[in-house]
Amino acid sequence: MASLLPTDATLTFEGLAAPLRVGRCLGGGTQGQVYAVELEGEPLALKWYLPAFLARDPGLQTRLEESIRRGAPNGDFLWPLALLRPDGASQAQLGAAGRGFGYLMPLRPEACVGAAEHAAGRIAISLQNVLRAAFFLAAGFHDLHSLGFCYKDVSLGNLFLDPASGEIRIGDNDNVDVIGSTGGAVLGTWGFMAPEVALGQARPDVATDLFSLAALLFQLLTRHDPFRGALELAIPCLDLPGRRRLYAEDPVFVFDPLDQRNRPDAHEHVAALITWPLYPRSLQRLFEQTFGPGLRDPARRTLTGQWKQALAAVLDHRRLCPHCGEENLEEDPAPGGARCWRCRRPLPPAPQLELANGRVTVAEGNRIEAHHLDPLQPEDLRRPVAEVVAHPSRPGLFGLRHLGGPPWQAERADGRGFEVHPGETCSLGVASLLHTWAGPIRIGNQLLRP
Repeated sequence: MASLLPTDATLTFEGLAAPLRVGRCLGGGTQGQVYAVELEGEPLALKWYLPAFLARDPGLQTRLEESIRRGAPNGDFLWPLALLRPDGASQAQLGAAGRGFGYLMPLRPEACVGAAEHAAGRIAISLQNVLRAAFFLAAGFHDLHSLGFCYKDVSLGNLFLDPASGEIRIGDNDNVDVIGSTGGAVLGTWGFMAPEVALGQARPDVATDLFSLAALLFQLLTRHDPFRGALELAIPCLDLPGRRRLYAEDPVFVFDPLDQRNRPDAHEHVAALITWPLYPRSLQRLFEQTFGPGLRDPARRTLTGQWKQALAAVLDHRRLCPHCGEENLEEDPAPGGARCWRCRRPLPPAPQLELANGRVTVAEGNRIEAHHLDPLQPEDLRRPVAEVVAHPSRPGLFGLRHLGGPPWQAERADGRGFEVHPGETCSLGVASLLHTWAGPIRIGNQLLRP
């Protein structure tokens, strides 16, 4: 596709005080093209629309203006900042493209890669960071809906994640619309659209967003489509009628506890069979709810707040196998004790920190968040108070690193008190022997004990 805007050019736009320097084209599709740009030294991104798409979506400008007026739900969205139309000089320079418009938005961080890369197994990412990405996604949709918007077109192509941290960015926010609006040219993407939208029985809204969110969360956690199992393999060609049958007319969740017709194939769907058992029943049941009763009854779909609560709890129970180092997430061990999912060796009892709002397993990388210390605080993974760290040379010895805020008041085993300042670490003793606990630690009004 030919470039709509000249690269390495400086353009001026109506309402923009300074000229915009257009850099390289970052990508394009049926709607338009996205460019890296610079405004007074600040790197940003600009999406410029194809004239044909603007003709198909007459409500686009109104949606963008409303999004800009209300502002971004949170910092995870590559949200529209300003609507841009070229002024007279630049309009003449751009020719036919100059009769259209585009919008300015934050530039996606280089560390964030497309979620499709993760689904294809092409990036290395820990279970902890997959769960963090899933939590941030649920939190983003929670904030979006609270602001009075629905997303409408959820898919892997709209999500980007940082494998090293689990941080995310949500793109393509020009499809976002005010809840209750019936306009817009985009209805959704196959595999993520709610059945009632795919069948033409409903327009996208919050309830259909909840279905799409569950589909995207499932793909994040398992790297597999929630409806592609044995029934898909029986369809000769996954054309439009085939997709309609698989996703809308007779959708069956691949792990539906009451209907086994669509189980994953042992050769074709290996990722689903490996990853699904990694997650505790508390999380699996939320998918079974949305993709079971919630298929036909939108009121029974898992809510964003429920996803946040469940995902945060799974992260609290994360622990590492002392034999192979693999992450394990099992909350309720089977009779006879838990075993590592990878090496199958027994997992010793996991010591935990007792907090005002739940427990956190003592495992390297697990964090104490603000909501652990105050039951009235909503789940939030961006305000960590402390992190469990492992001793660099003594296996089984753990400490608690102060990540910021007022000093902690701690007590040694002999009863002597001391302060722990931000950046410092206090010992938790040998985690497998609780009687070696170094002593209580007071964080604010919260007393931590094993």
